[in-house]
Amino acid sequence: MSDLLAVAERAADAGADLAMEYFRGDVAVETKATSMDLVTEADRRAQKRIVEVVREYDPDAAIVAEEQDFRKTVPDSGEAWVIDPIDGTTNFVHGLLTWAPAVAVVRDGDPVAGAVVAPARDERYLAGPERATGDGASLAVSDRSDPDSFVVAPILRYSGSRADRERFAGLTTRLVTELGDVRRLGSAQVTLALVAAGSLDATVGPFPPHAWDTVAGAHMVERAGGTVTDLAGDSWTPDSDGIVATNGGAHDAILDRLDGFDE
Repeated sequence: MSDLLAVAERAADAGADLAMEYFRGDVAVETKATSMDLVTEADRRAQKRIVEVVREYDPDAAIVAEEQDFRKTVPDSGEAWVIDPIDGTTNFVHGLLTWAPAVAVVRDGDPVAGAVVAPARDERYLAGPERATGDGASLAVSDRSDPDSFVVAPILRYSGSRADRERFAGLTTRLVTELGDVRRLGSAQVTLALVAAGSLDATVGPFPPHAWDTVAGAHMVERAGGTVTDLAGDSWTPDSDGIVATNGGAHDAILDRLDGFDE
């Protein structure tokens, strides 16, 4: 396991170094499904470099990755590497600091290692089978238990459809009215890492997430002592319908306060 985490960190570092060459520079930007679903040359080149590092370790590695022609779902059995070359591409394009390459390893569908490296923030978050660390120090979720004091962040990109926008607006309204305060950072992986670090108390994503947006960070929250479920409170998997990650101190209460937000 220590080898897997070391390779995940090395791969994320390689992607971060490459992406920083383009950050706040002249980089070509394209759109994918919607006008806010962006991809850049930096995304593609960073992913290529990350995959190279992984395959230096395991030439036959199964790859789940956002860009290019790799598989898009986590296999139920065996080992696979889950890669997001730049989680938070919109932030990256706009010169905002919160973006990160993320690399996770899953075995038989369960995360066993993860690395989220945010070079513009000078932060790195790692999680193995036993614990999570931030810049070398052990991470622990916050100890707050009153939802009225929670700082919560909504995550995951909504599509251009009216239904998705209305669902996200319903979630945001519920968070504002039912919990302490709200932040939206623009990178799901960094947001999850900040829950693991205790800087945020919870995060909620109302849409089925892509594995590359969530697996590494969700693993960190759990290894830091938090709780991660789907919107119904069932155990979270990369195929779940939505994600709720909290410090565990009031997880059920938050689920209750969110109940029916999209009705």
